[in-house]
Order: sequence, then structure tokens, then C-alpha cells
Amino acid sequence: MDDVDLNVYPTDPVKVEAREGLSIWLEFADGASGRVDLSHLADVPIFSGWHKREFFESVHINDDFAIEWDELLQLCPDSMYLRVTGKSAEEVFPRSKGAPVDA
Repeated sequence: MDDVDLNVYPTDPVKVEAREGLSIWLEFADGASGRVDLSHLADVPIFSGWHKREFFESVHINDDFAIEWDELLQLCPDSMYLRVTGKSAEEVFPRSKGAPVDA
């Protein structure tokens, strides 16, 4: 029997790479992988650092599995998983179906 890391969820990213333009390629623990175009965020002030290619290419996965450029600029791995797979939140997180939203 293979050892299973109980601290890793299927939606946890295991690899990220900067790609052409303002896109990243991601691979997740369940094997899903794909490219996400982030260019729609380029004019939002918090993402202005992306205009420097060296900074954009510094993307990495932090200890909490967030997709990160620095401690102030992170993307939610769950939202990136949904974008890569095209699945809905209800499909991926069935327990959240009908749960109240309070954030």
C-alpha cells in the first residue's frame, strides 16, 4: 500500500510555472493540470508587480499551498483548481452545497 499524505488535498497545487504573457501553468495533487490566464487582473493595483517579468516569474507555492509571488500577493488554490478543471465548487466541495456564506 502506498503512503498517503493526509495533509494533502486533491485541490492542493504541487507545481506552478509562469508562462507566456500573464499566465501560469499549474499541476494539482489529483493530477489535474492546465494553464490559467491572469491577464484580466493586470490593471488591478495589487497586481501591478506582474508588469515586471522577473517578479511574475517568481511565482511559487507557499507552505499553505497558496499560489504566491510574495507575502502580500497570493491566489487561492481552490479558485485556480476550479478554473483549471472547469468544475463547479459544488462538484469539488459537495459539503459546501447549501452552506451559508458569511465572508
